[in-house]
Amino acid sequence: MNSPQRSKRLRRDFGVSAQSSRLEVADIFRAYGPAYRAAHDLPLPHLKVMSAIEKCRTEALGGHVDECDTCGYRHPFYNSCRNRHCPTCGALERAKWLAARQGDLLPVMYFHVVLTLPDDLNPVALVNQRVIYRILFRAGSEALQALGRDPKHLGGEIGVLATLHTWGQNMLDHPHLHCIVTGGGLSADGQRWVLPKKAKKKNGRRKKFFIHVNVISDLFKKKFLAYLQEAYDSGDLKFVGKTAALESPEAFKKLKAALYAKKWVTYCKAPFGGPEQVLAYLAGYTHRVAISNHRLIKIEGGKVFFKWRDYRDGKTKVMRLEPFEFIRRFLMHVLPGNFYKIRYYGIWSNCHRKTKLKRCQEILGVATAPEALPSPAFNWEDWLCELTGIDPRLCPKCGKGRMVTREILPAVKAVPKTG
Repeated sequence: MNSPQRSKRLRRDFGVSAQSSRLEVADIFRAYGPAYRAAHDLPLPHLKVMSAIEKCRTEALGGHVDECDTCGYRHPFYNSCRNRHCPTCGALERAKWLAARQGDLLPVMYFHVVLTLPDDLNPVALVNQRVIYRILFRAGSEALQALGRDPKHLGGEIGVLATLHTWGQNMLDHPHLHCIVTGGGLSADGQRWVLPKKAKKKNGRRKKFFIHVNVISDLFKKKFLAYLQEAYDSGDLKFVGKTAALESPEAFKKLKAALYAKKWVTYCKAPFGGPEQVLAYLAGYTHRVAISNHRLIKIEGGKVFFKWRDYRDGKTKVMRLEPFEFIRRFLMHVLPGNFYKIRYYGIWSNCHRKTKLKRCQEILGVATAPEALPSPAFNWEDWLCELTGIDPRLCPKCGKGRMVTREILPAVKAVPKTG
């Protein structure tokens, strides 16, 4: 069911394995963060993210000491920062989120659609993150839903789950949406589950697919640029630094013309087989950050070494960055406060979850739990045991006893330096 590597990663993510000697983003922040902050005037959200990551799973956040009830082995566990940008955290939130999504998935085919902004927009997006990312969600979701409702393609209400990623493998800015789209939808009269009308041949067999990528790309581009013009006209866009010249109507019009002339990169990847495959995909995708700890290799000669995949040739390579540049690239992807990076549309939207989604479940014969019964409280230990077969409460030393909390460790405040 799960690979040994994934089980090991889950144990590490939940802090149930021995302290790892592997390099982490937190190590880089602790070593070079103070000097970076002294050299740069950082906004408050960036300072908060750096502070959270540096303190994560250290004495600064407190914790507890567990003791084996059989052999007496004791081990301290320090609390996680639970910041959504922390590469070490996220496992618990991801597990909770996945548990909540189990009841939403239908026994149908799913497609993976990726909507990417052209590089020309990257400088504008960096200084207007909230505005540009909001437009990205709006244009992408509306394009997919409009095409889904179009009788030429489907003629039904689809479900769209969209996740924002703002980075590429090299940690530079690369805003794009990963969308899970139902391979079918609820008919306008709410009586049938309708399938896509188009099909293509593959290996001599006709295989259903959603909508041609060129059609998706064209409508997505038109909607995005229309909303971008609205934001410009209303004064919602800021133009500073490299983008200062775009404040003039002539320069902005020229940028729009260049963007219209470009072919925007859109993928509609091979369909998933069903709900199980979708969940397996989402488990490692929705709560990602700019770089995960397992991609880090070492710090040597004043450089940070990490693995990255060059999609131009498909090869995995090693990148070397100055620590300050590494930190700069990481902080580029700190999201605006209270900005939701996972959003739901169509039959999965909050306003349709109890009506249209429920109707789809009835049509497709999906059994649903009675609403009157409250869902049991989430227990990460039970979840990890079910997922990996590893009980985190079992003593790692004797393998027989149970680890029981014996002591609460209070948070240790840093002593300010004097003199």
